[in-house]
Amino acid sequence: MRIAVTGSIATDHLMTFPGRFADQLVGDQLHTVSLSFLADTLNIRRGGVGANISFGMGQLGVRPILVGAAGADFEEYRAWLERHGVDTASVRISEILHTARFVCTTDADHNQIGTFYTGAMSEARLIELKTVADRVGGLDLVHIGADDPEAMMRHTEECRSRGIPFAADYSQQLARMDGEEIRGLTEGAAYLFTNEYEAALVESKTGWGAEDILERVGTRVTTLGAKGVRIERAGREPITVGCPREEAKVDPTGVGDAFRAGFLSGLAWELGLERAAQLGCMLATLVIETLGTQEYELRRAHFLERFTKTYGHDAAAEVQACLS
Repeated sequence: MRIAVTGSIATDHLMTFPGRFADQLVGDQLHTVSLSFLADTLNIRRGGVGANISFGMGQLGVRPILVGAAGADFEEYRAWLERHGVDTASVRISEILHTARFVCTTDADHNQIGTFYTGAMSEARLIELKTVADRVGGLDLVHIGADDPEAMMRHTEECRSRGIPFAADYSQQLARMDGEEIRGLTEGAAYLFTNEYEAALVESKTGWGAEDILERVGTRVTTLGAKGVRIERAGREPITVGCPREEAKVDPTGVGDAFRAGFLSGLAWELGLERAAQLGCMLATLVIETLGTQEYELRRAHFLERFTKTYGHDAAAEVQACLS
């Protein structure tokens, strides 16, 4: 199964604030906030939604096709991704803009405040999926992740017009979208990915209820934080999958991307939805235990041992048969 992953390619600058953001906020002064948080650590990491998801899939042995835009400074990052099993030949390189950059501060309660510089990401709208499909011999699924908003819309429209199944996953871009834009990105999706808060926001902005959404998408996948994930389809009982126990809670950045990487890998292996969700939860657990979105190491024996402990021998046997 050939899966293209569209989405941002960025460098993450991750800082840690030892206090709590909430302690610094004055309720009646939120209209004029002017704050500076003194961070005690800085880590510069590779990131971006599309790259993070692709890296996770590559770690599992699935070779995803990364589709996005970066700057001339991407070559070292490209080599890293290729070395970890990602097809980067469809990444557009801007002649004038730097690769996008995410600056994020995390407090003691794991709350986050971030700023994203789009840079070369704005050129993702110039990428034609047909060119990608022709190069690799066709596409079975396009995951449309957070990216340049116009690129997300164009990729969605192209998937519809060419009959390519797609997954809608607006994540960080949801806050800036109105109801019409969200409806345009959602209608006809094979999969819809959100977290629990985003799920409620989608319903609020579109005016669609939960049943309305299930009539418009094939499968609705809602991550529930530490409680795992809920999978819903029209006329079917929901599937709920819990998370493995983490060995440490180091940094939540990239956990959602890792879940998607595992889930999409399960689809690529043609496993069932429950097994795909279990894969996603296991990979997400590895990421929360690591500082940085692509710094974890997937050691097969260790991965399967923890997977077996959480989901059982039968589930692990299915996954083991697919792991390369």
